[in-house]
Amino acid sequence: MIKQPDAILFDMDGVLVDSLDSWWLSLNNAMKMYTDNEITREEFIKTYWGHDLRDNLKRAGLDPRIVQFCNMIYSDYIYAVRLYPDTKPTLKRLHGYRKGVITNTPRDCAKQILSKFDIDYYFDIVVTSDEVKIGKPDPEIIYKACSSLNVEPAKVIVVGDTVNDVKAGRAAGCTVVGVNVDADVTIRSLSELPDLLNK
Repeated sequence: MIKQPDAILFDMDGVLVDSLDSWWLSLNNAMKMYTDNEITREEFIKTYWGHDLRDNLKRAGLDPRIVQFCNMIYSDYIYAVRLYPDTKPTLKRLHGYRKGVITNTPRDCAKQILSKFDIDYYFDIVVTSDEVKIGKPDPEIIYKACSSLNVEPAKVIVVGDTVNDVKAGRAAGCTVVGVNVDADVTIRSLSELPDLLNK
C-alpha cells in the first residue's frame, strides 16, 4: 500500500525513455577519440549504465572536463533514444500529481530528450546531474528536487530502474517504486503506477 504522495520524481533513462544504446554509442565514440579503446554493449550495461556522466568518464579513463564535448557527441545519437509506449499514457493518467525528473543525464541532453518526445510539459521541474555536486546514488539530486517543489522527501515517491535510483531514494527517505528492480514496491511496467496509487 502506497500513501498518496505530494509529488512523484521520475528517473528518465530506463523509466521514461530507452536511451541505453544512445549512451553506449556516444561513450564509445568519446573513448575511440581519446583512448583508442572501445567497449561492448554488455560491458557498458555492467559498468556504466545508470551512473553519472562524470563518473563514467573517470571509469573510461577520460578527463571529466570533457563533459561538454560528450554532450555534443550525444546529440549525434539522440536518434537512438526511444520513448516507451506507456510513458505518455501513464503521465496523462497521473494528471494532478506534481511531477519532476531527476536524472544523472546532463541538462542539455535531458532537455533534448524530453523535448524530442514532447513530454517536457508534464513535469514541474527537471533536476540533472550537472546541477548537483554528486549524482545518484547520492540523494542530493532528490533533496534539490523536493526543495524546488516545496515538499518533504518522506511524502514523495521516486520511480527508478537502477540500484542507484533505489539507493538515492531510500537515502532521502522517499518511497521508492522500482521498474524491474528491487525497491519498496516493484513494478514491471510504468503503466502499473497509476493503479498502484489509486489502491
